[in-house]
Amino acid sequence: MSKNLDEIDLKILSEIQADGRITNVELAKRVGISPPPCLRRVRALEEAGYIQGYRGLLDPRRLGFDVTVFASVHLSSQADADLRAFEEFVRAEPLVRECWMLSGEVDFILKCVAPDMATFQDFVTHLTAAPHVRNVRTSLVLHSSKYEAAVPLDLKAADAPLSHDQR
Repeated sequence: MSKNLDEIDLKILSEIQADGRITNVELAKRVGISPPPCLRRVRALEEAGYIQGYRGLLDPRRLGFDVTVFASVHLSSQADADLRAFEEFVRAEPLVRECWMLSGEVDFILKCVAPDMATFQDFVTHLTAAPHVRNVRTSLVLHSSKYEAAVPLDLKAADAPLSHDQR
């Protein structure tokens, strides 16, 4: 998929990733093309699924979500229907901010935020009672050393082809 991206596409993605509110005129200036082809490229990147959406990154602690916990979930069954049922359960839970299916001993890892430990403990009680959940292990986040929501596009820039149609 990334084989189809040229240096300009990668610059566009990098700039949008750094500032999702950038105007098309400013974006075009930064990547070195005029605004109309820049907008066409952005729309093509959106349609191709490289850009999944735009949102602001909020500080959970400033908003009163002082507890961040990772929950490792082991299911009693890995049948497709049971995995899908668990994923549906998780999608409906507002404290769960991320859910990743893993290989190995843990089936899923959940990143959860809560306003306090009591709220999180109530959620864990609810989670452990969910269908097919064998056990849940939680790890309270004490400190974050790095949080980078961005994709490291600078690693891909060296792989980009030199020529590309100007869409």
